[in-house]
Amino acid sequence: MDKLLALAVTCALFMSNVVGVAATPQTTCKAAVDIDKRVNYNFCVSQLLDHHESTMADTWGLAKIAALQGANNAAHAKADIDALLAKPGTGDQMKRLLGQCKGLYDRTFMTFVLAHEELNKRRYASGKEKAAETVALVHQCDEAFVEARVRSPLTKQSADSLQLAIICAAITNLIK
Repeated sequence: MDKLLALAVTCALFMSNVVGVAATPQTTCKAAVDIDKRVNYNFCVSQLLDHHESTMADTWGLAKIAALQGANNAAHAKADIDALLAKPGTGDQMKRLLGQCKGLYDRTFMTFVLAHEELNKRRYASGKEKAAETVALVHQCDEAFVEARVRSPLTKQSADSLQLAIICAAITNLIK
């Protein structure tokens, strides 16, 4: 019986090294908050749990999921912009600003996709750099509205994009 138990433990340890030990979104988000106070714990958990693979993912997988969620958020922002552009009564200035932001969110989408690809190749520093690049793109959209002295209809999309970039970098920093 002892030999069977020893064999089972050895196999379990081997498999954990091969496939990675699953990290829960909750424990990973807590650890992310511990290393970066800008991480919103509830948002982090919500976004990670929104992905169907999050409950089986290790820390590396959760970092990649954060990048994918960033891309997903940018795609939703572009759809929201399209809806606002199609809305009757949208003024020329608002259309110009939204058009500018649509291009920026398109680039944000692609940059989050590139972050995911870099993380997938285990190029952690490059993945974090790509996630950080999305922050500047989103800020450009925000600043366009500020400079025009027009209230942005994209404040939630902006805040979510920024938070996902922060979460992606923080979780990547947890990878051993």
